[in-house]
Amino acid sequence: MYAIVEIAGNQYKVEENQEIFVNRLDKEEGAKIIFDKVLLIDNNGKIKIGTPTIKGAKVTAKIISHLKGDKVLVFHKKRRKGYQKLNGHRDYLTKLIIEKISMKAAAKPKKTEAKVEKVIETKENTIKE
Repeated sequence: MYAIVEIAGNQYKVEENQEIFVNRLDKEEGAKIIFDKVLLIDNNGKIKIGTPTIKGAKVTAKIISHLKGDKVLVFHKKRRKGYQKLNGHRDYLTKLIIEKISMKAAAKPKKTEAKVEKVIETKENTIKE
């Protein structure tokens, strides 16, 4: 079973007991977070797609740690001009473990059968069925 969930503006494919790195979240380490923007759930081949999200579906995660990502080097150069510049940065990340993917069955609305009268018009008279 896996789900596609939106976390901090990015979409991630997650499974239970999976560890993922996301952009830094404003919670403490050890805190549990519930994400309710679930876009898709695949339960052993049975796929449910949201419009845009699935109502009643949620993903529960726990924050393991806050850390910094690998250094990303940004190099600029202009040919034949003698211009070179090297910059870099490290992203602030949060490491999550996905604990549970749950989908609450939405209550189906009851269908009320309204009496529909068919009206057939002929030249001579009107017949109601």
